[in-house]
Formats: sequence, C-alpha cells, structure tokens
Amino acid sequence: QVQLVESGGGLVQPGGSLTLSCAASGFTLGASALGWFRQAPGKEREGVSCISESDGTTHLTYFVRGRFAISRDNAKNTMYLQMNSLKPEDTAVYYCAAGSYCSGYVTYDILSWGQGTQVTVSS
Repeated sequence: QVQLVESGGGLVQPGGSLTLSCAASGFTLGASALGWFRQAPGKEREGVSCISESDGTTHLTYFVRGRFAISRDNAKNTMYLQMNSLKPEDTAVYYCAAGSYCSGYVTYDILSWGQGTQVTVSS
C-alpha cells in the first residue's frame, strides 16, 4: 500500500517548537515534490510549504516564513516540518503530502496524503 504516516503533533506553548515527521511506505519520496498543508476548524485546507522534487528548493507561505522549515531525508524515506516560534494561529491539523511538483508553497497532483496530526498552540 502507498502510505504516509505522520507523527510529532501535540500541545505546545506559544513560542515553543515541534517537529512533525512523515514516513513513506510503498513508494520512494525522492522522486516526489513533498509538502505540508494545514486546516484549522471551520477553515479550508491551506498550503504551508513545499520542497521541490528536482533540486530541493523550498517554499513557505508568508505566515510561517522564518519560523518553519521543510526538509527530507531520502535515506530514511521521511520528510519533516520543523516548527519554531509557534503562535496560537498555527493551531490546526497538519497534513503531509507527496505530489508531482511545487507551485510556490502549494504541492500539486497529490499522490498520497498523511492521516493528519493535531498541533495546538496555547498557554
């Protein structure tokens, strides 16, 4: 089965950090554009970050630029989202995805979605 499994979400205080992991099985991440999306209650899912399948160029939405970083470890077939200086407005369910290409911080032609992991930023 083609599958992405996420981990690393939880409750954190404002200003804190979390690292989300997304492990692939059934296919190799190295050939795909990899991205993260998030969805807050009552809101549409929005793109957060994308890393190119070709040269590894990273893209992030303005709202997380300078605080978040996307990366991949092809040897472990795993992708990551490092989140620093977290704010309450970052609270959402975060989804990893593998697709064909990045258009800015949005990943297109999604092959597989992670199951989602809850990130809650609150004091």
